[in-house]
Amino acid sequence: MKILGIDPWTTTVGYAIIEKIWQKISLLDYWVIETAPKLALEKKLVEIWSDISWLLELHKPERVWVEKLFFNTNITTWIAVSHARWVIIHEIAKRAITLHEYTPLQIKKAITSSGTAKKAQLQKAIQMIFWLSEIPKPDDAADAIGIAYMTGLERDINKDS
Repeated sequence: MKILGIDPWTTTVGYAIIEKIWQKISLLDYWVIETAPKLALEKKLVEIWSDISWLLELHKPERVWVEKLFFNTNITTWIAVSHARWVIIHEIAKRAITLHEYTPLQIKKAITSSGTAKKAQLQKAIQMIFWLSEIPKPDDAADAIGIAYMTGLERDINKDS
């Protein structure tokens, strides 16, 4: 089974593809979809849509995991990222792919056993899980790896969330 993990933003959208065969989980690919920082939101959304469509066609995942948004103090950013998430989720739904959503706290807790883990702790855990020679970068791609990896976990990741 191929699983796509997505960390949605507007300037960088992290993604990771993992494959699970029985109990073996392999990291196939990860990186970010980048848009120009000063580009108008509608143009960013078109780029994100195009690249997500391409990824879904290329890898044909059976499941997709997308990080849920949490409200912070910057409502403008939150609204823009909500638009990007909608574009991503729309493409997933069009293909009838199973979609899962988890909060950053759930992801951190599942990967590091602590919902308050720092980004560096999450990256180090991912490096160890996949036997990577170095910490995965950029940050958004590392987050996407963590999101995709959650499918392979045996325990109930919804507990205590």
